[in-house]
Amino acid sequence: MRIAICTDAWSPQVNGVVRTLQSVSRELRDMGHEVHVIAPDQFRSIPCPGYAEIRLAMTNHVAVGRKLDAIDPDAIHIATEGPIGLAARRYCLSRGIPFTTAYHTQFPDYLAKRTHMPADWFWAYIRWFHAPSSAIMVSTPSIAQELRSRGLPHSTRWGRGVDLNLFGADIASHPAFAAMKGPIQLYVGRVAIEKNLEAYLSLDTPGTKVVVGDGPARAGLEKKFPDAVFLGALSGAALASAYAGADVFVFPSRTDTFGLVMIEALACGTPVAAYPVPGPVDVLHPDSSAIDADLGAAVAAALTKDRAKAAAYGATFGWRRSAEQFLGALHPIRAVERAAA
Repeated sequence: MRIAICTDAWSPQVNGVVRTLQSVSRELRDMGHEVHVIAPDQFRSIPCPGYAEIRLAMTNHVAVGRKLDAIDPDAIHIATEGPIGLAARRYCLSRGIPFTTAYHTQFPDYLAKRTHMPADWFWAYIRWFHAPSSAIMVSTPSIAQELRSRGLPHSTRWGRGVDLNLFGADIASHPAFAAMKGPIQLYVGRVAIEKNLEAYLSLDTPGTKVVVGDGPARAGLEKKFPDAVFLGALSGAALASAYAGADVFVFPSRTDTFGLVMIEALACGTPVAAYPVPGPVDVLHPDSSAIDADLGAAVAAALTKDRAKAAAYGATFGWRRSAEQFLGALHPIRAVERAAA
């Protein structure tokens, strides 16, 4: 199958959406499928206001349509709700071509935090954007339920995976951890207001708090929490060694749809502490993680969990299964639809 993926999130951005799309695309190609990605690096772009590392493509349905015409795909997936996603959506609707979408990010909650406006205002856009799709791919049952409650009943499950060639329990700890007082508590991800990092960094827990990642809130948080260690963005073996060297992985976000970093940490044998919210309640298992409305209590409980059980559970998340779910959710463009277009 020849598949076109239209996305506003792509390299050099570093986040779970990009890692998911890259990993699934790689698996699909290994399975013999042809994958074409239409992303911001193919257009003139500008920095996203307040989030400079994210580039917004300056494009329209004509330019994106030309690329789709050249690809002549058997199926079209629109991964994000940004400029490229909007252009691809308009192209498909104007030609009666079916497409699937994905709900990766809790944009209404994120935008509400940044603008101080009600999240319901932004849900109107989400409903409008996703309503015409053949299926909305979601990562967990909780997100599917939320979409149903918001008037979007046509979701389908698309889970996430871990690169088990990179993340595992037999990895040496990151060298920077050697001089740190334990227990070492780790956060990995964007350093931004929507990630609720203050809840983590404000915890009255013994040991050292480490932040891996970058983002617009980093400077302010470094100043406010001078005892925390900010290592910046890490990738590859360095990231794996950070997961493996931590005593507990702390996931303070209340707005993620999945939390890919949680299962990467688990695969490295590191238990997870999180709030009882969508994402953690769907993904985590009590044998290897702790969920509590009191994040400090969750950290304390997670520190008692068996690291071998954490690694075994993390190893159950594979990208091949995720790719198969993605493939099964696509809506193939039939010959009559292609001729009409």
